[in-house]
This record gives sequence, structure tokens and C-alpha cells, in this order.
Amino acid sequence: MIKFTEEHEWLEVEGDIATVGITDYAQKALGDVVFVELPEVGATYDKGDEVAVVESVKAASEVYAPLAGEIVEVNEALEGEPGLVNSAALDAGWFFKLKLANVDDLDELMDETAYNEFVEGLD
Repeated sequence: MIKFTEEHEWLEVEGDIATVGITDYAQKALGDVVFVELPEVGATYDKGDEVAVVESVKAASEVYAPLAGEIVEVNEALEGEPGLVNSAALDAGWFFKLKLANVDDLDELMDETAYNEFVEGLD
């Protein structure tokens, strides 16, 4: 199951673990990504907390916790190859894995159709 946030993050959910990254729309808006600051494994966050930072040639932007939970893994490949966010935003360019505090909170997020409609409204 894939869900999306209004902050342009995607979550691919398996059980109570969500792999989180930024959407293709977000990476295009940022431009060439040159640095990613990842969270610490074991850190816990509430929904909306700043979890990571992505810097591009244009700007720096925060990545927020889409839901409450604990960081169980980070994508260390981004430290050496931050451009993965541009080239593979929806797979190899993921940022972190979050063990969800409450799986039912996923209902608050958008599915792909709703996200695409949301993005169309921004243009």
C-alpha cells in the first residue's frame, strides 16, 4: 500500500513499517539534490516533526514525519549518492523506515489518485 502527504512524501507500507521518501513532484521542484541529512535509528517522532533535510542546488527543504513512530532504518546510500533522490525518488531514493505507532493513522493520508489531484491543483 502506498500513501502520500500534502508535504509531498510517499509511504510504502508493509505491516507496521513505512518506507518514506519524497515524491517525484517534490524532487523536480527541488532540482539536483546535493546533500541529505538523515535521522538517527531509534529516534521517535510525532506526526509533522522534522525528521530529515534534503539540500539541492536551489534550496534546502525539510522532510517531515508523515505519522508518529520510531526510525528503524535509514538509507545510508543517500549519504554517498544523494542524487538517488532525483533519479529514483520512488524506490532507491527512500529516506527512512518508520515503525508506525498507530497503523490506523494511515487513513488520514492520501492514496495515489487523491495525491495526483492535489498536485494538479498546485499548478
